[in-house]
Amino acid sequence: MGGIARLSMFKLKRDPADQPNSWRTDNLPAWGLFFVAPWIIGFVAFTVYPFFASLYYSFTNFNIINLTPRWIGLDNYVELFTADPLFWTSISNSIRYAALLLVFATVFDIFIAYLLSQDVKFLSIYRTIFFFPVLVPVVAASLTWIWILNPRFGLMNGLLDLIGIKGPNWLASPNTAMYALIFIGVWGSGRQVIVYLSGFNDIPRQLYEAADIDGASGLQKFWRITLPLLSPQIFFNVVTLIIFSLQSFSEVYIMTQGGPANSTLLYAVNLYNRAFRDYAMGYASALAWIMFLLILALTLLIFKFLSGRVIYER
Repeated sequence: MGGIARLSMFKLKRDPADQPNSWRTDNLPAWGLFFVAPWIIGFVAFTVYPFFASLYYSFTNFNIINLTPRWIGLDNYVELFTADPLFWTSISNSIRYAALLLVFATVFDIFIAYLLSQDVKFLSIYRTIFFFPVLVPVVAASLTWIWILNPRFGLMNGLLDLIGIKGPNWLASPNTAMYALIFIGVWGSGRQVIVYLSGFNDIPRQLYEAADIDGASGLQKFWRITLPLLSPQIFFNVVTLIIFSLQSFSEVYIMTQGGPANSTLLYAVNLYNRAFRDYAMGYASALAWIMFLLILALTLLIFKFLSGRVIYER
């Protein structure tokens, strides 16, 4: 407490009845509230208020031009489920995107993390290379990938031409656009690699040494040692990757804007179009709440069925 007492801004008072080194700090809670007030104000203004305001607007006919919302009850939700084909298209695309990205990114990230956990030369450089996509701004990365995947002048098809393969149209074709976005998502999954890498480094080496003595093969060591002890990191990455992939917007909107032929119309892109292209803010609020409930339900299901399978080392 002596260090706190020397801060004159708190105006601490010495209590004569106390011991020489004790101080009264009755006014510290008020100062604490004063210092966290900017965060509290920002949290209320930009999180709490929009949260409840969007719930109210979802039951209204409201656009950003006419600022007078009109209460219509459940009409927005009824229209979503019965009269809006783009709602089901965006739901289907988002679930497909999230599922495929989860599978490919998990396999790729675990493999890369395993390689990066080995004792090789220039290891820090390799780790930097795989984490570098995380540091690239989304707009810059998206524009770069548009050029790389250009069907006529892009680098990807140019490399394929060198080996006699005619490259597809990538982002310009409904058959390949979604897979191109998933490929780009896997390319930018460096955060998951870091999490898996920390898991690999935490596995005790003596377990592998004991398995070698028992004559276990590499595949047996992976299934019996590596995968179970890596389960906390897998569980964390599965939950976070599903949440973030279902909300993907920026790179998809920049590269395809939901096209071609709505093949990459993810839920967040559809929500943005209804809010800021059609100015149907009430309808977009209903879309947002459906997505919130969907993500909440999926997260609870994952916790229910997978959390019990996670092995935490003691």
